[in-house]
Amino acid sequence: MTISKLTAKKILKSVGGARISESAAMELSETLNAYAYSIARKAVKLAKHARRKTVKSSDIRLAK
Repeated sequence: MTISKLTAKKILKSVGGARISESAAMELSETLNAYAYSIARKAVKLAKHARRKTVKSSDIRLAK
């Protein structure tokens, strides 16, 4: 699952962007996806280190 360009445009519009270029939406989408996957990988490592199969919200908070 990824954050789409449309979702990135909606985020930019919700914070006040009147007009959003395709390249801006693509850049935000790629950046958010990379950040999300990085956090997810770290959270999974934390859960495994704690000998759990379940990733908890605390793992996400620690992974940030």
